[in-house]
Amino acid sequence: MFFVYVLRSKKDKSFYIGFSNDLKERIKKHNQGEVFSTKNLRPLELMYCEVYKSKKDALIREKRLKQFAKGFASLKSRLKYSLML
Repeated sequence: MFFVYVLRSKKDKSFYIGFSNDLKERIKKHNQGEVFSTKNLRPLELMYCEVYKSKKDALIREKRLKQFAKGFASLKSRLKYSLML
């Protein structure tokens, strides 16, 4: 299984979009400061994830969320009560 996930920084409320085949371990690495791009955003909490059987599909989805502000804005509007924006 492959995961596309959204983390939110408890420090500054910013978001991070990522991909992994081991979601639990990847979140652990983020929160331990082992991921350069989120090291200064700790602590982080998982806000959303999608599960894919295909690595290719997961990578396409991650890329779309990262590159197209409209896609991420749509996701945020769907989750507005969960995200407390």
